[in-house]
Amino acid sequence: MVQSIVPRLVLVLCCCLGFLEPGWGRGEEIPHTSEWRLATFRCDVTPPINGRHPLIWLVPVKEVETPLEARGVVLDDGHSRYVLCAVDWCGLCNSSYRQFQEKIASALGVPPSHVAVQTVHQHTAPYTNGDAQKILDQAGATLPYVDFAFMEAVTDKLAAEVKAAIQRLEPFNEVGFGSAIVEQVASNRRAWTPEGKLVVRYSACKDPQIRALPEGLIDPYVRTVTFARDGKPLVRLHYYATHPQSFYGDPRASADVPGFARSRLEQEENVMQIYFTGCAGNITMGKYNDGTREAREQLVERLYRAMSEASKNTRYERVHRLNWRVEPFCPIPRSDSGYTEADLRARVSQKDLDPVQRIRAAGGLAFLARAKQPFFAQLLEINDGAILNLPGECFVEYQLYAQSLRPNRFVAVAAYGDLAPGYICTAKAYEEGGYEPTATFLDPKSEEVLKNVIAKLLQN
Repeated sequence: MVQSIVPRLVLVLCCCLGFLEPGWGRGEEIPHTSEWRLATFRCDVTPPINGRHPLIWLVPVKEVETPLEARGVVLDDGHSRYVLCAVDWCGLCNSSYRQFQEKIASALGVPPSHVAVQTVHQHTAPYTNGDAQKILDQAGATLPYVDFAFMEAVTDKLAAEVKAAIQRLEPFNEVGFGSAIVEQVASNRRAWTPEGKLVVRYSACKDPQIRALPEGLIDPYVRTVTFARDGKPLVRLHYYATHPQSFYGDPRASADVPGFARSRLEQEENVMQIYFTGCAGNITMGKYNDGTREAREQLVERLYRAMSEASKNTRYERVHRLNWRVEPFCPIPRSDSGYTEADLRARVSQKDLDPVQRIRAAGGLAFLARAKQPFFAQLLEINDGAILNLPGECFVEYQLYAQSLRPNRFVAVAAYGDLAPGYICTAKAYEEGGYEPTATFLDPKSEEVLKNVIAKLLQN
């Protein structure tokens, strides 16, 4: 009895807080009373050179190789509006995520639950957690991790672009689904030697023996959704699961491999291209990337080629249904040694500790402070196709699980929504060891929690 009541209480709380409309939550198909319309938007969200807002952790911005952008589409079904937005940042956590989401929602006059913000997760971009910065400030740690003035300015600019976009709403009447295999880009970061030893194959791997190990478990497909009017594409959304960075830790702001690939295709087609990263928590390009410029050029070419192929083999159909659904859930915080509130607080206060470790500990405290506030999984259904939007840095297993629930239908997955919990590993990964289970704030039982949420959204 208690178990059946708790989810309802969470939904009521979400309505009271403004995340969901009253009487709305699980999602019902909206009767089509007028034409479908859409508008695209883009906004430069690059931190200023030599400014106070760094790239990931504390790396200063010294050069802009390519602008970082927030790209998205507003869908209008005659009843309400919904947003799919991809941001060229490494991550947005807690209040920083909500700041992006709520500013967009306010610009459209819709609840935040109607807005899916996913970061692309390039490591040549900011990883921002405003709640962690406040914890650091309270502890007297003088670490310039988040520039709150910049955050206000950049989200105001984004909201203005979204508001301007709705003046450009135009009809669409077709949706297209396409896919293609991406050759020699993704590989599992959790690589196993012939002797059965688990090794980490990072995004740039210079060890030829580790690169030579098998790809491991991946999802090899890029999946492309196209909204069109009478055969004319208006916007394409691409979904692919791999860590997108080819290099890391230097002061170049860059949209990196997916940014170069989408720009090339956009120039060729003259159609807005939006790229989303799937469940890539344990997926990198390390098998095919030795960290050189030549390797990156090859990765861009292979990803571009697959995106182009998926676009060309897209099959179009008339739109007859658009359905937006949301499931709130609370992942389970871990409480083992090193991850308790006392452990994390001690690291935040340790002045001689590496600054990045202090920031990570502050992120853990920020997650614990909001752990009872729900995260959200969002599902957009267009005809028989579906786009699933998830928080956290999910393992690829969750993407494959989602697709297994609708084996004969199109299912695209975007992860990297609110990154407050860090990695969402499989329970088995904690037993195996490796890097990812050390960088998550979640208990192994969270696998069951997330899979239950995915099943609620897709098993109908």
